[in-house]
This record gives sequence, C-alpha cells and structure tokens, in this order.
Amino acid sequence: MKQALHYEQLKDNKAHCHLCPHNCIIAPDKLGICRQRKNINGALYSLNYGRVSSVNLDPIEKKPLYHFYPGSAILSIGTNGCNLACQFCQNWSISQEDSGTNEFTPAKAVDLIATYKSKGIAYTYNEPFIWYEFVLETAKLVHSKGFTNVLVTNGFVNPEPLAEILPRVKRPERKR
Repeated sequence: MKQALHYEQLKDNKAHCHLCPHNCIIAPDKLGICRQRKNINGALYSLNYGRVSSVNLDPIEKKPLYHFYPGSAILSIGTNGCNLACQFCQNWSISQEDSGTNEFTPAKAVDLIATYKSKGIAYTYNEPFIWYEFVLETAKLVHSKGFTNVLVTNGFVNPEPLAEILPRVKRPERKR
C-alpha cells in the first residue's frame, strides 16, 4: 500500500481522486470505482502498489502495436483493478475481481527484462493507470535503463497523470 498521487483532501476527511475522469469523491474507509484506491483518514492510498497478479513473457505482436520491435518478446505484468466494467473484458477475473497477487518491485521488473532478453515491459491485463504509482516508478527505472514501456490502456485517464507518465513511455533513444 502506498499513498496515492493525483488526489486532494476535502473536508469531512473525504478524498477527491484526480487520476481518471470519474473524479471519485471517496468517503473515509471507502474505495473508488476502480476498487484499488482507498480513503484512509482522509488520505488516498493505492491498494495494489507492488502487487502483481500476472507476469508473462509475450510476443510483442500480442500487444495492440503495429511494426513495433517485430519478432521480439516483452515482459507483461498486471494487477487487480480497472476504472471501467466492460462486459466484454477478456481479463475480467483480474480487472474486476480480487485475484491473488504477489509482491513485486520495480527492480525485480528490470531484472526480469534482462533475464528474458525482453524489449521492456507491457503494463497490461488490467488498466495500468489504476496501478499508477507503481507503473510510474517502474517506468522511470525501465526507461533509465534504455528499455521501453508499453501501456495497454483504455485511455480513460486525466490529462495531468497522462502528461507525467508519457515521457517514460516513448521509445528510448538509441545509444550510438
């Protein structure tokens, strides 16, 4: 659990989440629509920080990308939670329910990239913005090591959090 980014404290110990356009106003001891952001004494916390439900090495072509490192592999990670509840969701047991999770760190993610000779990390299986604090921290580390970050997202995010993470999502500059 980690204190969330992109929220403000309101009177009566309520928290106003600014991560996605739902802009949830969350009462004490309650959750936002995503079920992963909880108000504890007026402060908002990410319940899924450093928790993974799924880790796989996937062909890059499995992601919704076109001519992006064709023929390569990418480490795919995900956790619980989503800010939408699509009836056609192929990963509903991860995104809409509380599937089992294990501890995971940004450093472990980078180690696995090297171990499996991956091009980087795809944050997938659930909505990566619901895992924002972990994804941002991991994306910074991954990008600094010259690897790529891929967000498989529904795009339902507010402009400020999006602008904060986008510089880490672009393809890293090649060192010559």
